[in-house]
Amino acid sequence: MHQKSVLVTGAAHRLGACIATVFAQAGWQVLCHYEQSQSAAQALVESLRAQGHSAHALHGRLADEAGCRALMAQVREYTGTLHALVNNASTFFPDTGLDFAPAQAMHQLQVNLMAPLLLASLMARDMPEGQEGCAIHILDQKVYNLNPDYFSYTVTKLALERAVALQAQSLAPRLRICGVAPGLMYLSGPQTRDNFERAASANLLRRPTDPQDVARSCLFLASTASITGTVLSVDNGQHLVPLPRDIMFVVDDLLKGITP
Repeated sequence: MHQKSVLVTGAAHRLGACIATVFAQAGWQVLCHYEQSQSAAQALVESLRAQGHSAHALHGRLADEAGCRALMAQVREYTGTLHALVNNASTFFPDTGLDFAPAQAMHQLQVNLMAPLLLASLMARDMPEGQEGCAIHILDQKVYNLNPDYFSYTVTKLALERAVALQAQSLAPRLRICGVAPGLMYLSGPQTRDNFERAASANLLRRPTDPQDVARSCLFLASTASITGTVLSVDNGQHLVPLPRDIMFVVDDLLKGITP
C-alpha cells in the first residue's frame, strides 16, 4: 500500500513538531514545514529518519501568496499526492482593540487565515479524481471563550473557525476540512513558569492540555473518512470556563491580589 503523506506547517517546534512525530510514528511520510527555524526542523527530520520514518524539511514563507504556492510546489516534488495537511503555523502578537495596528494585523491575517485557506485550496486542486484528502486547521479554545486580549490573533482564529464548515462545503468531495481547538499547552510570550502552571490548570479537568492529545486528535481526523466540517475542542474543558481576560493576565492579577 502506498504510504500516505502529510504536510505540517510550523513543524520545527512545540505542537507542530509533536504533530509531525505522531503522524510519522503512525507510518505517514511527514513533510515538516519551517520558515526561520531551519536547524530545528532539520534536527526533527533527522531524528525521525533515525527511527526509521520518512520525513523531509521544507522551507516556505506563508506571509504571501507566492510563498504558499512555492511550498506546495515543493510538496508535489517530494510526494505527488498529499493526503493530509495540518495548518499549525500561526503568528501571535499582543494587542487590543485600542492599540490595533493594521499592518501587524494584516500579517497575522495572512499567516493565520489566508495561508491555511490557500494551502487547502491548492491541495484540493491537486487531488486526483476519485481520491480524497483532509486538511486540519489548528484553532484555539479562545474562539469558544472570547476575551478581548490578543485582539487581532483572536479575529484571525475566529475567521478560520468559521471557514471550517464553509471550506468543507466548498472543497467536497476532494477534501475533508476539520479543525482542532487546543487549550493551553506551552509557555506563551512573557509568561513565567509559575504563571503557566497555574493558568494551564484553569479548566474543568484541572491539568494542562497534553500536546500528544492534540496531535493524536489530528491523526484521528485525518484517518477517519466520515468526518468533515467539524471542530474538536481538545482543551480539558478550558472553553467552558469563561474569563474576562486571557488566562495569563487573570493569573497575574490573582498573584497581585487583584480580583477579576
